[in-house]
Amino acid sequence: MSEKRNRWFVNLVMALGLIAFLGLGAAPIIKGVVEATADNAQSTPNATQTAQKSEKEQLEATAKGYEMVLQREPENKTALRGLLETRLKLNDLPGSILALEKLVKLEPQETDYAVLLAQAKQQTGDREGSAGTYRQILKSQPGNIKALQGMVNLLQEQKQPETAIGLLQDTLKTAPQTNEIQPGSINIVSVQMILAEVYTNEQRYAEAIAVYDEAIKTDAKDFRPFLGKALILQRQGKGDEATKLFATATELSPARYRDQIKQLASETPTPTPTPTPTATPSP
Repeated sequence: MSEKRNRWFVNLVMALGLIAFLGLGAAPIIKGVVEATADNAQSTPNATQTAQKSEKEQLEATAKGYEMVLQREPENKTALRGLLETRLKLNDLPGSILALEKLVKLEPQETDYAVLLAQAKQQTGDREGSAGTYRQILKSQPGNIKALQGMVNLLQEQKQPETAIGLLQDTLKTAPQTNEIQPGSINIVSVQMILAEVYTNEQRYAEAIAVYDEAIKTDAKDFRPFLGKALILQRQGKGDEATKLFATATELSPARYRDQIKQLASETPTPTPTPTPTATPSP
């Protein structure tokens, strides 16, 4: 699965798209900050950069205004949110982290702040801090899909797929009991989707398909497992089987996703053979 196809699919796993935060997508903001900083360092001065400099000066002035308010009212949430948004626009991750840490303390029930903080820490190389933030969220909300996805992404980045798999399997094991105490607190299909994606990334396609099948049994009206399984079968060159699943996914999906699903179905990626276990040497 290409990087572009994989990224779009993961977005579907995360509650049918990444969270809207401050009017912007959380993960794209954080990633964009890092990429923009690198691009600015390599570009040549021109009229566009002159305009950008002027805009930057305005944003810096706005940030100072918020900071002055916070000197008088350290717990002013409106000013903190404004400072956070301004720092993000300035590609200032360290400044954004400072604002986020204060917001997390002031509004611990608003876990989107904590998720964004964990993402920001990960992008600045503070993997331990990022993991700690995700764990804190999952301790009180074991079914928080954004935190689960973020923690799994972090573990995969650190080449720890088995730890990621274990986390997701444990979440699925405790889901029935957790949902009995607090109905709907763990979306089982969404957790299964993340688990199947980890298996897919590790080219453990049979295990991924098995999880997708379980997800279909859990909720036969959710289009995501059909799409995930179709993408694997398509990758394996099993076009006829994949076509039927793409059709089902298209029929079940919200209208806003159908064109993208049809586009994925029309692609012809190079088939990837299913990995076979290495033979055990004879004694």
